Amino acid sequence: MNSAISIENVKKTLGNREVLKGISFTVEKKDIFGYLGPNGAGKTTTIRILLGLLQADSGKLDILGQDINLSETRRKIGFVLDADGLYDNMTAEDNLMFYSQIYGLPKTGERFDKLLSMVDLKNRAGDRVGTYSKGMRQRLALARAMVHDPEVLVMDEPTAGVDPSGQIEIRQIMLDVARKKNKTIFLSSHNLDEVQRICNRIALIDRGEIKLYGELENLRKKMGSGGVVIETTKNIPESLLTELKKLDRLGFQKKKKTSLFFSPRQGTGVSDIISLLANRGVKIEEAVKKEASLEEMYASILKEAEAS
Repeated sequence: MNSAISIENVKKTLGNREVLKGISFTVEKKDIFGYLGPNGAGKTTTIRILLGLLQADSGKLDILGQDINLSETRRKIGFVLDADGLYDNMTAEDNLMFYSQIYGLPKTGERFDKLLSMVDLKNRAGDRVGTYSKGMRQRLALARAMVHDPEVLVMDEPTAGVDPSGQIEIRQIMLDVARKKNKTIFLSSHNLDEVQRICNRIALIDRGEIKLYGELENLRKKMGSGGVVIETTKNIPESLLTELKKLDRLGFQKKKKTSLFFSPRQGTGVSDIISLLANRGVKIEEAVKKEASLEEMYASILKEAEAS
């Protein structure tokens, strides 16, 4: 079984609103999987079903090939939610010890030291959590989620409200957990830059339906504008710019310092642009096909959904 999470045609109605309208996607093992969508799209409901806090009305949901409702399956999941679940009047080490007891694990100081070192809090192990900053609390919450060595981590907005340096630290910890400890991370976030930096696969949900799903880089290439940026060594003379503007097939857009921007028409390739410029004596340093950013994809999908 290669998948860590498998969701197939899952539906959920709350009150009179169908929150999930038959969503399906798969999270592969060792993925850092980004789950995106606007407020009210169905992200939180999906997470609650993943954690067994809600039951789906229909459909199938497996974790590591097992039914989510089995207690042995739930022990394979760790989570970091909006409410961090930490006790302010207890030290960091005591918080980890408390959660270890919940999972029926032995009180082992060495294990707690490793977890606190992983999130760079070993030197604050004896301090009350009430003295911690937001970023420190989130790092401790991640250590708490790892206390029983789960295979899958579900994280809901782990960097929300954290300052930029703290966000960088948490992102690096997530990367280390996935790469060095071979964990799967399911990350729900509104921070598109964060998702683009660390996630390899994504799903975008809107109004209870999955609108976009797959490998992030493949999606960026597929949804790219088809634009081309040519970096040259020197400024381009006005006479050549005038010529480029007249050649409609090149789709010349603009010049910025030594960069030329094109949106070539179908049938015109990057090699055609390079060949023409080279024949005009232009020395080219680099030619790059423009790919869509996650922010552009997100905005485009939601705009289409609103129009339909």
